[in-house]
Amino acid sequence: MIPVGKLMIIGGAVNKGSFAETEYDQNIEKNLNFFERGILRKIINESRLKEDSVIEIITTASQIPQIVGPEYKKAFEFLGSKTVNVLDIQNREQANSDAIVARANAADVVIFTGGDQLRLTSILGGTRFHEAILLKYQEQDFIYAGTSAGAAAASENMIYQGSSHEALLKGEIKTTQGLGFMENVIIDTHFVQRGRIGRLFQAVVNNPRTLGIGLGEDTGLFIYGDKMTAIGSGLVILVDGRFIKDTNLTNIELGDPISIDNLIVHVMSVNDHYNLKTKELTIENSQYNPIPQDI
Repeated sequence: MIPVGKLMIIGGAVNKGSFAETEYDQNIEKNLNFFERGILRKIINESRLKEDSVIEIITTASQIPQIVGPEYKKAFEFLGSKTVNVLDIQNREQANSDAIVARANAADVVIFTGGDQLRLTSILGGTRFHEAILLKYQEQDFIYAGTSAGAAAASENMIYQGSSHEALLKGEIKTTQGLGFMENVIIDTHFVQRGRIGRLFQAVVNNPRTLGIGLGEDTGLFIYGDKMTAIGSGLVILVDGRFIKDTNLTNIELGDPISIDNLIVHVMSVNDHYNLKTKELTIENSQYNPIPQDI
């Protein structure tokens, strides 16, 4: 069943404009320009009630929730959102409480901040809060947004550990179960800046049915139905393993380099879209589209 809700997964370092800047007022034009065109504006525009939507900022993954939560709250309020709350769930008992579940049920948008995705899944996985937002995503006009750890945890399986420079050595990445908003994909974040393409290659060769998604910073995907659309200022990398012809994966020891033949890689930028059903990428600003009429 195709979910009724929408996903926004973001690679991290969302340029939301910093209200902690000492020269914020002097840079207001630059920040306003981003606010109007950027990812947070997209979240508001796609939400059920726009500026009247109830937004819950989930800071569970962060080690500095007292800083991260208010920063996002100020940014959304600056864009006109009227009901923005910070929900700092620190243990499973809280996540199973009637009060937290009621806030989940009342929300139109939940946005998960960055931090440690394993902390996020170990605290929230399988709780009443988790089940409530999963059900809302399946059945209602509801948005799950996640940046960095919040994005990595959105899929059924997630990467939670693994160095970048050693990621194509067998066994160098660790995966576990995520929050389950997307099936048959695996997501990595801060992708371009931290050179994590090898991590995604290994995750895909381990099970070529899985589509690898690498999100650059201040870049993400808006996912609605079968369609993924690139948003933000950078690049999204897709790794498709369905046509792998050969690999040495099962014949080498742990720590040995992995060989892969015929791994397909796509690169997306803003407004490009990918159909999850047909597995086709459409480049919005293609040099071949439209074809000149006089040819």
